[in-house]
Amino acid sequence: MTGDLDAAGAELRRQLGAYPGNPQPVVELIATVVQGSPGSDGLYRTRADDSTVQQYLDEARRLQGMLLLNIQPGHAEFLEEVRAYEHWLTQPDIGIALDPEWAVDPGVKPGQAYGHIDGSKLDAISSYLSELVARHSLPTKMLAYHQVAASVVRSEDDLRPHSGVYPVKIVDGIGSRDLKLDTWNVVMRTKPAHVAAGFKLFYDEDTRGGSVLMRPDEVMALTPAPSYVVYE
Repeated sequence: MTGDLDAAGAELRRQLGAYPGNPQPVVELIATVVQGSPGSDGLYRTRADDSTVQQYLDEARRLQGMLLLNIQPGHAEFLEEVRAYEHWLTQPDIGIALDPEWAVDPGVKPGQAYGHIDGSKLDAISSYLSELVARHSLPTKMLAYHQVAASVVRSEDDLRPHSGVYPVKIVDGIGSRDLKLDTWNVVMRTKPAHVAAGFKLFYDEDTRGGSVLMRPDEVMALTPAPSYVVYE
């Protein structure tokens, strides 16, 4: 969802029509964006301003869907970045997505190596969202976390169930169908039973070299079947 949001929303509706049933549209905004330079605070990230978040929320509502605020923290702490959007998270239709490959260790420049997140940090974020839901009498909030390689999410069993939070693990493997299935099979081995499955497709990266984008029926034939499918 970049550039002309009306056009992007129309494309999202078209893509939704390729799936059975009545899937709910979801808009992801990279709200905390990783940077190649440290910035004044040395954290290698910037945050979206309120006007940008409002534009994306307006589009999500126009589509009768929800908005996920995606976090690429650089050297910042995930929970601190999530808390920075608390005034938005009190809205009933806004959740969180995490990009742990961009949560790099001290001394590592983003892009030099994959970052990572531990299950205990996922659990702290889930607990925080659960508290928000209870305090403000909100509907269940989605907590998605993207995973491109096995090393990106560690000690995943430390993520426990929390009331009012719907956790989803999204496999971000890139490439041909066979390469994506290989990544899926590796990454899904550690998914806790209470966490739903998600799958990401890339219009450009997945079709380089003549590869064909996976069809919706192929995506939904995965085991476990994804409850959330992302297109980029």
